[in-house]
Amino acid sequence: MNIMLVSVTERTREIGIRKATGAERRAIMLQFLIEAVIMSMLGSIMGIFFGAGGSSLSNKFAGMSTQITTSPVIMAFAFSVAIGVIFGVFPAQKAAKLHPDALRYE
Repeated sequence: MNIMLVSVTERTREIGIRKATGAERRAIMLQFLIEAVIMSMLGSIMGIFFGAGGSSLSNKFAGMSTQITTSPVIMAFAFSVAIGVIFGVFPAQKAAKLHPDALRYE
């Protein structure tokens, strides 16, 4: 959520230009929600790869027997995307509520 709030703050000028050229609140909100979902998906994919790598390393070097099953991986991925959507809504709403005169503030 903090990253998305910073993104909205840094892109005030872009949002103002889009609003001034006729972009609807829905389009701006959708842009930031898609960005939040993509970021959470990439983060969860990286987490899956790091977890699988750590599991493989512990199998090889620590002599531990670990097994990766699909259902926890899918649940973790879905939870991560859900968190991305939930915590992306507030910054998306904040961006969508900006007025075209937001161009002046930068």
